[in-house]
Amino acid sequence: MNHSKKGFSLLELLVVLGVMGILMFASYPSIMNALASRDLENAGRDIQSLMQTAKFQAVSTKLNHRLRFDNATGPWTYVIEREVTSGNWASMSRYQIRTISPQLVVTVVLPNVPAAGTVVFDSVGMVSNFDTTKNTITLQSPKLKLQAQPDLRTIVFYNGGSVKYIKSSS
Repeated sequence: MNHSKKGFSLLELLVVLGVMGILMFASYPSIMNALASRDLENAGRDIQSLMQTAKFQAVSTKLNHRLRFDNATGPWTYVIEREVTSGNWASMSRYQIRTISPQLVVTVVLPNVPAAGTVVFDSVGMVSNFDTTKNTITLQSPKLKLQAQPDLRTIVFYNGGSVKYIKSSS
């Protein structure tokens, strides 16, 4: 008697699906932590990168450039601008306005905050509006804080135009 059946029984399929469901359920929290961590890291690194780009543009074009932060219309946004004439700033067409995720808690401690804040780089790359008490942008992920993960990313800039990126826990 030859029993050469092809395929799987319903019971075998249910067991496999059950095991896959248990594995997915068990890995869900770590996947969510990874996504929250990635979002926080990307936002912090993007701000750091654009700050360095504004400095580079100021030095290479010999025109003042700034990174302007604003939250007048809701979530925090930031953009690179260049000084066209004294006191007259224009957005650079290559750099679109970027928005920081509303899922992050943003603390901007720059000159002119709360409505808007700027970091202005002069033609030699120095921060022309530097203030030792107003030189940080901090991003916090409440999701990571609940999981006791490193939930803070702080970008600190200095008078000489250097930028420090700090990853920490609250």
